[in-house]
Amino acid sequence: MNGNRFGRLFQLTTYGESHGDAMGVTVSGVPAGVELDEEAIQAQLDRRKPGQSMITTSRGEPDEVVVNSGVQDGYTTGTPIGMVIQNKDARSGKYEPYVTAPRPSHGDYTYSAKFGTRNWGGGGRSSARETVNWVAAGAVAEQVLDASDYDVEIKAHVNRIGDVEADEVSFEQLLANSEENDVRCADPEAAAEMQELIERYQEEGDSIGGSIYFECRGVPRGLGAPRFDSFPARLGQAMFSIPATTGVEYGLGNDATDVAGSERNEDWTFDDGESHDHVESEEGDPVPVGNDHGGLQGGITTGEPIYGEATWHAPTSIPKKQRSADWETGEEKEVQVVGRHDPVLPPRAVPVVEAMLYCTVLDFMLLAGRINPDRVDGKPGQYDTDYHPSSPDNE
Repeated sequence: MNGNRFGRLFQLTTYGESHGDAMGVTVSGVPAGVELDEEAIQAQLDRRKPGQSMITTSRGEPDEVVVNSGVQDGYTTGTPIGMVIQNKDARSGKYEPYVTAPRPSHGDYTYSAKFGTRNWGGGGRSSARETVNWVAAGAVAEQVLDASDYDVEIKAHVNRIGDVEADEVSFEQLLANSEENDVRCADPEAAAEMQELIERYQEEGDSIGGSIYFECRGVPRGLGAPRFDSFPARLGQAMFSIPATTGVEYGLGNDATDVAGSERNEDWTFDDGESHDHVESEEGDPVPVGNDHGGLQGGITTGEPIYGEATWHAPTSIPKKQRSADWETGEEKEVQVVGRHDPVLPPRAVPVVEAMLYCTVLDFMLLAGRINPDRVDGKPGQYDTDYHPSSPDNE
């Protein structure tokens, strides 16, 4: 089952089920000599963990990460990094009624139809709990990029819940405001309206969908390849891998249907030496005028900010009564999904989106040789240059 791995050179392979003993990820392709801050990894997991506000599931998971390989004395060794997050608050008994009567719009029946069996506790492998592994891997990718010669910054925020849409915000506002409220919306007034809307659906035993805006700055130009390995193709894979994603767009996105080619096309000019959002260009280099393409042309990065939006449907686990068909008894019956579930997904999906963007950008940069795949450029790591494994002094 190859669907448990993501990436080409920076590669994460995950395991774990919602109500199993633990979640885990192995991260391969991390260069040696990166100082890895485990507290920074934990901080990202804390942003995603359940029970952090009244508009998230009440499941009490501390999501404490243990790094058990690939790091020596605080520095990466170049070997695979293994991380484990124990499940502490699983309650599988509530899912017994759905062993042969699938919950509406879940993966219960499709998993059973494919494999002939499944771990039914909490949705098993199909649960969004699996994204805890991705956030841990993304935190590693972020630290590798921070240790490089590139100033890559990635940020996302919730820009829509139901029919409430945030005003357009600057990247600086994203950095300053998106963590200041439970919704993770950088527009404070819209955040308050979103919160009220979410709570109303929650009180009614229902759920609601929304979307996340993301932006990547400092990504060098020239990343990606034509066709199946284009940057937008891999970006789409990363975003659509997140459970409940229904749409991904970049640049003008769906609005491009209303824009003429003469309006969307961006002229080229020469860099005048002044400050630009793009990177790497020098005075006299060609640069695009505008960025309706979202930092991507021909499937390859232009050096301008990469931005876009991903959309999530409403959570499918809701307390309202619904109907199911029991394939064991041959009966249709009424079901009521009980348990601890999110009434909305985007607020907790923000760190997941950022993590997958960091993983995608780093993978492309390693593939393009922008970062030494064996050792971070200019980073001597933990060993003296005179160290030699065969020296008698080192035995």
